[in-house]
Amino acid sequence: MAEFKTPFFRSFLVNEPDLVSEVLKRRPSDFPKSNRVVEGLRPLLGDAVFVTNGETWARQRRIIDPAFDASFQRELLPSIKAAAQTAAARLEPGTIEVEAWASRGAADAIFRALFSVPIDDALALATFNAFHTYQRSQPLLNLAAFLPLPRWVPRCHRPAARAAARAIRASITAMVRDRLGEITAGRAPKDLATRIMNTPDPATGVGFAEQEMVDQVAIFFLAGHETSAAALSWALYLLATHPEAQASVAAEARDFWSEGGGQSLSQLGFARDVFRETLRLYPPVPMMVREARQPGFFRGRRVKRGAQVVVSPWHLQRNPRHWSAPDAFDPWRWSLGGRGAAKDAYLPFSTGPRVCPGTSFAMAEGVLFLSSVLARWRLSPVQNFEPVPVAYLTLRSQDGIILELSRR
Repeated sequence: MAEFKTPFFRSFLVNEPDLVSEVLKRRPSDFPKSNRVVEGLRPLLGDAVFVTNGETWARQRRIIDPAFDASFQRELLPSIKAAAQTAAARLEPGTIEVEAWASRGAADAIFRALFSVPIDDALALATFNAFHTYQRSQPLLNLAAFLPLPRWVPRCHRPAARAAARAIRASITAMVRDRLGEITAGRAPKDLATRIMNTPDPATGVGFAEQEMVDQVAIFFLAGHETSAAALSWALYLLATHPEAQASVAAEARDFWSEGGGQSLSQLGFARDVFRETLRLYPPVPMMVREARQPGFFRGRRVKRGAQVVVSPWHLQRNPRHWSAPDAFDPWRWSLGGRGAAKDAYLPFSTGPRVCPGTSFAMAEGVLFLSSVLARWRLSPVQNFEPVPVAYLTLRSQDGIILELSRR
């Protein structure tokens, strides 16, 4: 644990499973999401489930969670498969910057799942292009939000980020309105957007209004596109630099994607372990920030009301107290019942009540994209290139991820 003091606030970094559970599991209402951090995302997300707290958040989860039950997620697998195959077919032999390719592929997957349209749809493509601008112009932290100012005081969001957020929300609003019309006419496809719009809050019987749905689609796009693209890019880099693991994924992939294959994701068990290990080493969301609403103590140190509490998957998942060879890429640690994996020190999708509802979707997407690529392509590292992790909205590489591709 570490404690930091500034003139404006005090913060704690907790890096032990018992303290992490205290914050995320046992007393989550005492440690809601910090407004100081999510302030930077409000121009894009509005009051989406990612940034809200209390009863607003609870109501949103009551409406959203049924859309991500296991049976419905299985119905989404054909959409994810189609996006994965389209992305793999778009690759060509030679040198490629992987992050841009992964971003487009992940965006394709989430638009097919949400609105049953591929990324080539005009509105979907406009949203994707605007989001790319937003991601690169918006820092992980909005430093002005750390000042103790009222909510109505402007937070000095960058002009490029504000403009991109407006463009994204305009495109999403158009898609939501179109879908509402299709639902009214009885011709809406059975996808995530339709399912959520048709789900009332079981406590009140009222569903999302139009702008509430726009907020939720914005976070689905952020979580389902940006985080998936980041993890997929790092996974491909790790496979390129570890030929033995790459060969094992490729062998699974050939059988899965062959004629008559692809019946069950259980056929891609090692690819799943590779993706798990990638999420351990390069968690797309490298830190989560909560705010203490009640005074208390961490290890005998007083935690005052308003203190910021940082949970860092990046540090926790590389902590040598909980992981053997913590900085090594070892997907085999997840096999044999996971004896080499410290699952209480692994939270790439958070944990507790605020765990990501789309965890299963993200895992399926990562496994299918990895296997689709490895079934067709051999990956090799580029000489004298090593990616440097940096935190934008997600954990990206400072100068992209460059790989060499050749056909199998």
